[in-house]
Amino acid sequence: MGERPSSDLIALIAASIRRERERAGLSLTELAKRAGIAKSTLSQLESGVGNPSVETLWALGVALGVPFSRLVDPPRPAVRVIRAGEGPATYSEQANYSATLLASCPPNARRDLYRISAQPGRPRTSDPHMAGTVEHVLIGTGRALVGPTDEPVELGPGDYIAYPGDAPHIFEALEPGTTAVIVMEHV
Repeated sequence: MGERPSSDLIALIAASIRRERERAGLSLTELAKRAGIAKSTLSQLESGVGNPSVETLWALGVALGVPFSRLVDPPRPAVRVIRAGEGPATYSEQANYSATLLASCPPNARRDLYRISAQPGRPRTSDPHMAGTVEHVLIGTGRALVGPTDEPVELGPGDYIAYPGDAPHIFEALEPGTTAVIVMEHV
């Protein structure tokens, strides 16, 4: 928990936040207010000196009306291989949980692909994402409670669930070394 992303990823995130904020025509103050974060935190992130959490990046994505991936996905070649343990990972402030972006949606597509690694303990609860978002989760190893916060489903290796990502939802690892793949479908 709490690992610091690489300086390259922090610089990429800084440039992406600034680009998307300017594209949306928002001031630092207005974006910070919409995302529910301190203006000083946003300023640090845009300057490349912050250490953004999954929660902060999701809040910024929702406030900007863009998928999370648009804030963390580096340019890539036509053929891309990401080995286990590689890729732009972000870490939760509230749980032993990390999300590694594997593929973001290209223009005119509507999905992002993530590899999740989680440990038992405090669950990862998510606020609603953009309206119309659907999450698809496939458990690779371990067991987890996944889905809407008020009706999570226990899943094991090979089990799949789809649920509205625009409502509060949860991912709680029940066994050490729990992994999953999440596909976020955006409208």
